[in-house]
Amino acid sequence: MKAVLNIVLGLCALALIYICYASIMGPINFENAQKTRETAVKARLIDIRKAQQEYRMLHNGKYTASMDTLIDFVKNQKLPFVMKLGQLTDQQLEDGLTEQKAVRIIEKAKKTGRFDEVKKWGLENFKRDTTWVAVLDTVYPRGFNPDSMRYIPFSEGMMFEMAARNDTDANTGAPLNLFEVKAPYESFLRGLDNQEIINLRELAEKTNRYPGLKVGDIETPNNGAGNWE
Repeated sequence: MKAVLNIVLGLCALALIYICYASIMGPINFENAQKTRETAVKARLIDIRKAQQEYRMLHNGKYTASMDTLIDFVKNQKLPFVMKLGQLTDQQLEDGLTEQKAVRIIEKAKKTGRFDEVKKWGLENFKRDTTWVAVLDTVYPRGFNPDSMRYIPFSEGMMFEMAARNDTDANTGAPLNLFEVKAPYESFLRGLDNQEIINLRELAEKTNRYPGLKVGDIETPNNGAGNWE
């Protein structure tokens, strides 16, 4: 009887040790997994932000709310790349010469075959040539898959929430072009401790922060910043 009691007490002790261990390691394991997953989500949000910024340059300052449109842009669009040779001197700038004016003078000379004005302004060694390079080859590393941008890492196929706002400021009438891309905690932390996820969401809501990761904001201009930056 005493031996049985000792065995039961031993098992209880082991159970208590396990409970204490789990109570300590549970939050630690969750935090480690959270950091790993957030790193992957942040990287993809930054990839989307890069695409939006390049898209805006070629679309009159406007962003797109369509992930299909953005992915197609990355796959098929080209960006202007200016090859520069020579710089305008301080004297040329003081005399009213600008980069744009210098280019016009040179282009005119090429068309007419008359280079008097080029020599007058001292632009013999000034050159600006524009070439077009693929977005995919310029902005992203080799092997980058644009189709992956739509999916939130660790979410089992869930997609980012993306929105754009292209209107005017009600007070100034100035163009207001904003975008945001979001991934809620529940998407990329799925499969981890549910109570820890609930705690994260409640903390974010209490501090008036988005409960997850995001870049940009369609209410407040922030230059596409991430909410972790």
